[in-house]
Amino acid sequence: MTTRIDTRFAELAKQGRSAFVTFLMAGDPDPATSLAIIKALPKSGADVIEIGMPFTDPMADGPSIQAAGLRALKAGMTLKKTLELVRGFRKDDNATPIVLMGYYNPIYIYGVDKFLVDAKSAGVDGLIIVDLPPEEDDELCLPAMKAGLNFIRLATPTTDDKRLPAVLANTSGFVYYVSITGITGAAAADSSAVSEAVARIKRHTKLPVCVGFGIRTPETARAIASHANGAVVGTALVDALKNSLDAEGRATGKTVNAVAELTAALAQGVKGAQQAAE
Repeated sequence: MTTRIDTRFAELAKQGRSAFVTFLMAGDPDPATSLAIIKALPKSGADVIEIGMPFTDPMADGPSIQAAGLRALKAGMTLKKTLELVRGFRKDDNATPIVLMGYYNPIYIYGVDKFLVDAKSAGVDGLIIVDLPPEEDDELCLPAMKAGLNFIRLATPTTDDKRLPAVLANTSGFVYYVSITGITGAAAADSSAVSEAVARIKRHTKLPVCVGFGIRTPETARAIASHANGAVVGTALVDALKNSLDAEGRATGKTVNAVAELTAALAQGVKGAQQAAE
């Protein structure tokens, strides 16, 4: 089984560059604007798109992404509508990998088997489920892999060599390395520490390693991308979106462009890492 994620990372490896991975919350600030933003991301330089599934109790998310989830829920976003968002994106783009990121509860309520069938038919390529450890692989990970979806695991600064094999056992697509100890948007990533961590993970797996949490600027994106197979940016893009909204939290004429312009600047940072490494 080769997914869009596998294909994209193979293409980027041939080009000798890292992936730029974007994260935005589905339905933020409303479903129509959210689709317009996500459609604009590949043209702005996103190689892989992570879409958050709004949830009321997002324990790994910092204030910005929590607020994005609440805006989306207030606008009526559901898991079913998140899959419709992916379907809408796929009408114009059949190549860019889409990863849904979030928590198990909404999927459990939806029904695992139904969710996997619907996600696959909508055009989802992979899942990152923050609160399902390897000990619970029977719950979603193994059925997702059987359905043809990548199941992407998080490794953190506290994931030691003893724990890593369990984390990597059923991981596919890529490994997501969380560069800081804590929630999203809490601190800046340290590129030298990231370099050591990525090298350590690569001793255990041939999968690409992407680094997220703590990347807000093109400069940091460039530094991280020079050590990893991908740089993930979420909070900075969510903040750009939030700062474009009106006083009532509604989209304005600036909203789509605000996210697209920052995406383009960050993508240049990631692509600059290739030149730095040559």
